[in-house]
Amino acid sequence: MIPPRSPRLDDRDIAILAILSREGRIAKTDLATRVNLSPTPCWDRMKRLEQAGLIRGYRAQVDLAALGPHVQVFVTVELDSHRAESFQMFERVIARTDAVTGCWAIGGGYDYLMQVIAPDVAAFQALMDGLLDSRAGVRRYFSYIVTKPVKDQPPASALLG
Repeated sequence: MIPPRSPRLDDRDIAILAILSREGRIAKTDLATRVNLSPTPCWDRMKRLEQAGLIRGYRAQVDLAALGPHVQVFVTVELDSHRAESFQMFERVIARTDAVTGCWAIGGGYDYLMQVIAPDVAAFQALMDGLLDSRAGVRRYFSYIVTKPVKDQPPASALLG
């Protein structure tokens, strides 16, 4: 299957994407004003960007600390085997694991980088013990507990300005 082509983006499309990546709840009229368009053409561009798959959704950025105690951990993972089935099995297990809020296949010395949110260190360790005991194929992992967030911005901001 041939992947869909990204539409040609002009400066206004890029401005729309950049603003929405930072301010997903901006009023459409305010967005239109900020990109120097009337509301209807701005709305049409947003719909085109959504249909092209450039806008996958809109989310709230939740302050986890306000919800209660938690621990955020980044984990590098090395698998037992580097066969395609091993990667597929690991990815299926991770897809069903709610505490894993992000997971990326990476090049270099490790196979994956995961982001985990857990109520506490004991819950994080129980999750990792479960992964080691499961058929996920984890050989070893290294965990890095977040002690202080320094910067957290939508990825699109870095690409779009």
